[in-house]
Amino acid sequence: MTASADGIVAVDHRGIIRSCNPAAEVMFGRSAGELVGTPFGFPVVAQETSEIDLLAPGRPPRVAEMRVTATTWQGERIHVAALRDVTRRKEVEHDLESALERQTTIVAVAAHELRTPVAEIKLLVHLLRDHLSASSDQHGVEMVNQVINRMEGLQALLRKLLTASRIDAEESRSFPGPVAVLALILERIADYGDKAQDVKVSCSPDLVAFVDRQDFAEMLIIYLENAFIYGRPPIEVRATEQSGRVEVRVRDSGPGVPAEFVPHLFERFSREPNAGRDVEGTGLGLWIVRSLAEANGGSAWYEPDDGGGACFCLHLRKPSQPD
Repeated sequence: MTASADGIVAVDHRGIIRSCNPAAEVMFGRSAGELVGTPFGFPVVAQETSEIDLLAPGRPPRVAEMRVTATTWQGERIHVAALRDVTRRKEVEHDLESALERQTTIVAVAAHELRTPVAEIKLLVHLLRDHLSASSDQHGVEMVNQVINRMEGLQALLRKLLTASRIDAEESRSFPGPVAVLALILERIADYGDKAQDVKVSCSPDLVAFVDRQDFAEMLIIYLENAFIYGRPPIEVRATEQSGRVEVRVRDSGPGVPAEFVPHLFERFSREPNAGRDVEGTGLGLWIVRSLAEANGGSAWYEPDDGGGACFCLHLRKPSQPD
């Protein structure tokens, strides 16, 4: 066989090496005379690609990508294995994964450590607002309200960073169980204080989803946050049973999402380019929703509302459905 960047090995129907090229000799650390007539040692299936570990005396293991084809040689049907050394590529991938893992850990630790002081500062700011309100300092109250809004945005960011870190680290293990949908919706809406009056809820008290409760709460919070930030009231949260699944829809009365941006909505770090400069966001929220929905055997998507506005949807399993 002629020289090639790939190692080429011809293997007969018994798995015995019949021929090899110089590149294969280098990969195996053995001469053609030593290789020919010996078992190849790896399963060969035509039209399949796999990775194999190559061991040679006196050197570290190498990783090769093996592509197999079938042909006829000297009247005999044989398999031809083309071997490409991908050791360096695998090392780079491993280094990149390790770097990302370290980065994820740093972000998770930072977000976790910041949660408590941010909550304490927010509490103190609330006390300051109550004091200013008691003294009829309306200008001061308005200023403090702006600070509170910023603190709430920071808390939401920390929560998303922690969730994204769990997903990246493959620690977002979901533990589905029966969850009363209406009760959870009302709990989450109550967190919004005065804003809750702009939300209309439609859900049967008997509707139950089979989902991780924390994941469901996070998905609903992100949908509501988007409705408050990018949309306009009134906002409707409607949960129904559709085709044996629980369907949750969060609809707002804002301008909706530009058609050209819809395919990118649930991508990580994706933000609508025409969003106002005063609208802050990370582009993580909808990616988190889709990741958590799929981890629970469900799905997440967007639909434009016929009457204008945006409608973000969830499909969740019912308790009677198998895992």
